[in-house]
Amino acid sequence: MDRPVRSASETITMSDETTVFSTSDAGVATITLNRPQVYNAFNAQLHRELYAALREAERNGAVRCVVITGAGKAFCSGQDLKEVPEDAGPMVSEAIRKRYNPLVLKLRKLGKPVIAAVNGVAAGAGLSLALACDLRIAAQSARFSAAFVNIALVPDSGLTYFLPRLIGHGRALEMALLGQPIDATTALSWGLVNRVTGDEEFPDAVQALAAQLAAGPTRTLSLIRRNFDYAQDASLEQVLEWEAQAQQAAIDGGEYNEGVAAFREKRRPEYL
Repeated sequence: MDRPVRSASETITMSDETTVFSTSDAGVATITLNRPQVYNAFNAQLHRELYAALREAERNGAVRCVVITGAGKAFCSGQDLKEVPEDAGPMVSEAIRKRYNPLVLKLRKLGKPVIAAVNGVAAGAGLSLALACDLRIAAQSARFSAAFVNIALVPDSGLTYFLPRLIGHGRALEMALLGQPIDATTALSWGLVNRVTGDEEFPDAVQALAAQLAAGPTRTLSLIRRNFDYAQDASLEQVLEWEAQAQQAAIDGGEYNEGVAAFREKRRPEYL
């Protein structure tokens, strides 16, 4: 995909120096990584601006769903190695702790559904970014690579947490040990992505999925996200109790009343 996902009615914040730009339309915030000349590789500025864009989407009550995508032909190719000095040493782990880890945690704690619209290559930390989102929709030309091993590094930014939970231990380990890319069709069959569309249909498919989520019960969707995250590492007894508490919170939140009323009146619910 050679253009970001947006419509004519959106507001755009962008400058020549901006590495991330955001659009907002009909409850959907689309955040576009904007370093196409280096396949949207992470540098310090992109980290700062992406985190700020996520924080703004979190705080904006009009935003009900977030989409992350890339400008040009890539989603995100991982860390920009030109920013890493040859004698980096301890600076690498420091950068992971100060930049990547807070970004992953912000995505998981956002409170609104997040879609990774993977329009091209997602490699290294770019793959980790996609994995940290709730849903992944890919263009047919997208490629996915746990490329860390290709420069003698280990996966980071949550990849070893998310990837085996999505595709299983064996396949995740294969991707990490070999560093070979997989195509979108394989990613779909393995469960790494939720949907794959043709490149031409991709922007419309992303918008349709985001619109569906944005029209949903935002508080309830947030509770569902938290339930699934909690269940990753909890016992059955703990999950059962968590679900009971979350169900009560959903009912108390008010969206339930509108959902039931719409069901009985055979109309589409309108959530605030």
